[in-house]
Amino acid sequence: MARKGEMFAGLSVAIVTPFANGKVDEAALRKLVDWHITQGTDCVVPCGTTGESPTLDHEEHDRVIAITCEQAAGKIKVMAGTGSNSTSEAVRLTKAAEKAGADGALVVGPYYNKPMAEGYYRHFAAIAEASRLPIVIYNIPGRTAKNIEADTICRIGEIPTIVAVKESTGSMDQASQIIAGSQLSVLSGDDSLTLPLLALGGSGVVSVVGNIVPADVKAMLAAWNAGHIAEAQRWHGKLFPLCRDLLSLATNPIPIKAAMQRLDRDTGDVRLPLTELPESDRVKLERTLKNYGLI
Repeated sequence: MARKGEMFAGLSVAIVTPFANGKVDEAALRKLVDWHITQGTDCVVPCGTTGESPTLDHEEHDRVIAITCEQAAGKIKVMAGTGSNSTSEAVRLTKAAEKAGADGALVVGPYYNKPMAEGYYRHFAAIAEASRLPIVIYNIPGRTAKNIEADTICRIGEIPTIVAVKESTGSMDQASQIIAGSQLSVLSGDDSLTLPLLALGGSGVVSVVGNIVPADVKAMLAAWNAGHIAEAQRWHGKLFPLCRDLLSLATNPIPIKAAMQRLDRDTGDVRLPLTELPESDRVKLERTLKNYGLI
C-alpha cells in the first residue's frame, strides 16, 4: 500500500535554533542549513522541540521558518514546525510557513490543555482546511501530557493533506496500529528506535543526532532500504550508544547544543527556562563523543 507522506521518507533533521546575545543568530541559521545541504540531509525541520519553539516569540518563529525556506529553496526540503495548543495560532503559523515556501508542516498535538479525541480531530482538520501544505502529526506525549491514541491518528489520517506522523511515544504497538490502520507514513521521533520502526514499515526519522552525524543516520537508512539488514544493524549498534548517552544527559536540546559547541559548530546557548549543560555532565559528553570517534 502506498503511503501518503513518502515525500518525507529518509532523514529529516530537527535543527537547533542558533542564538547570539539573546537573539536569533540569522547568519548561523543560514550556515546551518547550508551544512545540511552539503551533508545530504533530505529535509530540515525548524521550530520543533530541538529548535526551542516554546521560547520563540511569534515574530521569531515566523522569521526562523522564512530564513530556513529561503536558504533551502530548491536544495533541501523544509518541514516547518507550526504547532500550538491554540488552534487559531497553529492555523496562523501554518499559513505563514506555506507563504514562506515550506514543503510541509510538523504540527505537534496541542500541549497542556489535553483535548479529547474529537478535539484532536477538529484541531488538525481546521489546520488542514486553512492550508494546502502536507501536514505531519507530531505525537510526543512526554511533552504534551497526553497521547493521541492510534485510532484517533488513523481517523485524522483520513484527511487528504494529513500525510504522516512523527511517532514519539516509544510504543511499537502504537506505531504498528497506525501502519496497519492508515495510509500515513510513520517517521521515528526517537533516534534509538529508528531501525525497529523501519522494520515495522516506517519510512524514516526526524532526527536529533542528525545535527551532528547526519551522514551516519543516512547510511543506516540507505542500508535498510537496500535490503542490507546486517549493515543497517551495524549502523544501529554504532549510533545507539550516542543516542542513549547524549540524549539522557539533559532535556533536548541542551545536550545537542553542547555537543555542537564541542565540535566547533557553536550555535549559542539554550534559552531560559532551559539552562546550559553542567560541567559534570560535560565530562560525560566528552566521553560519549570520544567513544563515538567524533573527537
